[in-house]
Amino acid sequence: MKQTKVQVGVMLDCSRGAVYSVEMLKKYIDVLKKMGFSSLQLYTEDTYEVEGEPYFGYLRGRYTAEELKELDAYAAGKGITLVPCIQTLAHLVGALRWPAYYSATDIGDILLAGEERTYQLIENMFRTCAECFTCREINIGMDEAHLVGLGKYLDKHGYCNRFSILSKHLHRVCEIAAKYGFRPMMWSDMFFRLANHGEYAPPQQPLNPEGLDIPENLRLIYWDYYSLDAEHYNGMLKAHKQLGRETVFAGGAWTWSGFIPHNRFSIGATKAALKACRENGIKEAFITSWKDDGSESSIWSNLPSLWYAAEYARGNYDEENIAARFKKLFGMTLDEFLHIEDADREGESTEIRNPSKYMLYSDPFLGIFDRTVTKENAELFARSYENLLPLCKGKFGYMFRTVADLCRIQELRCLLGTRTREAYRSGDKEKLKCVIGDFRETEKRLRAFSVSFRAQWDKECKPFGYEKHDIRLGGALCRLEHCRRRLEQFAAGKLKNIPELEENILPFPDTAEDGNTLLYNDWIYGSVIKPFS
Repeated sequence: MKQTKVQVGVMLDCSRGAVYSVEMLKKYIDVLKKMGFSSLQLYTEDTYEVEGEPYFGYLRGRYTAEELKELDAYAAGKGITLVPCIQTLAHLVGALRWPAYYSATDIGDILLAGEERTYQLIENMFRTCAECFTCREINIGMDEAHLVGLGKYLDKHGYCNRFSILSKHLHRVCEIAAKYGFRPMMWSDMFFRLANHGEYAPPQQPLNPEGLDIPENLRLIYWDYYSLDAEHYNGMLKAHKQLGRETVFAGGAWTWSGFIPHNRFSIGATKAALKACRENGIKEAFITSWKDDGSESSIWSNLPSLWYAAEYARGNYDEENIAARFKKLFGMTLDEFLHIEDADREGESTEIRNPSKYMLYSDPFLGIFDRTVTKENAELFARSYENLLPLCKGKFGYMFRTVADLCRIQELRCLLGTRTREAYRSGDKEKLKCVIGDFRETEKRLRAFSVSFRAQWDKECKPFGYEKHDIRLGGALCRLEHCRRRLEQFAAGKLKNIPELEENILPFPDTAEDGNTLLYNDWIYGSVIKPFS
């Protein structure tokens, strides 16, 4: 079977908390060039300056026009095309929280289709991109607008065919793009979701819904980061052919589920996806580096995943050669680098879990996650810490230090709630004293982690966005201290009881049995969790 050579680029999230400094992005561009990539998309929702829109990116660390022009010129000098990557429908929560955009808001983070204020804003976006980027390809987003037409649009116009709403809005956006010389591409999921009962999956029926009208100059981005099966990707790529437009594939190098990346899974998914791309004639792909829920992982944390994508795109499938070339370029072996994710990896399981994050914020008295972890997890955190220590020097040493300090906390923290409840219920004063000592040590280790994580952020990012981590980590520390003081008062006979510790912790929803860790990537506090849908 003849296979198409796939050109692969990278997309870096600069909107979910971290806005990477110009200096760091130049270093990133240098490394991408050495790896063999030819393009970089900067995913910017509202983190770029737009003339005439003072609240767009306000207090978010947005890139100025001068910074974007500087980056564009630097990338061009290195042979890297800097591609603008914006949002023209949803994912604009940062901007739409301001009253200045009330008239352009449909619901939540979704723009109001058909509203002239909306298109004035979008035209200002394109004008900025035209001035700051030499590339005339542009990613216009438009993904995951699940409630489009169901907010203010519904109030103004009544219920309308949602495909028709999307198509009319898309045509208007593409007309604006053409006005400024851009050829747009957009994430394809909304075409599938509206025709497929909300699912982004191969449809049971041909994709020919009423109202579907895709502009001829538009390319569609099939994004998928979740499967290790090439046949899954084959099915979706074949489904995209029904839409009659050129398809670009977007895979994922997992850096969006906490402080720790998931390179092993990403590498497996990338191999399967690129195989399907070659077999289906896909000419262009890019690897996304999202930073959901605060941008906790380092910009460098997924280098093994990016390296594999670059090598596979070149047609190099020799594992030994890939590993040898990685060591030559980065000064450490792949196996050494992959120690960064050991703490969240249980045996040979390919499932993505992140107890390293959710147990950091799990309340020590209201431990809704306590039943998901065991002594084996604590031991794994301890081993991971030891394995990471030798890597805390050199070019990426600060990144390994952050993860090592996180593992150092979790060696005690992940079982602290369980041990606290057991000691309290036993009535054993010596056990309580021991647990109180572990609280003090955990507080100390959390302070050390805060220092290393802050150093990582300062090295890579603008200061904007870190305020949420001050709140999160400060809250976690304050809660540890408060719970420890109450334990001390109880041990001294000054408190009759601790009501929270008398509650039985129920199994966490969707876990089959105790000891099953999970993937939970929403910052929590106390007993508050994201509602299940």
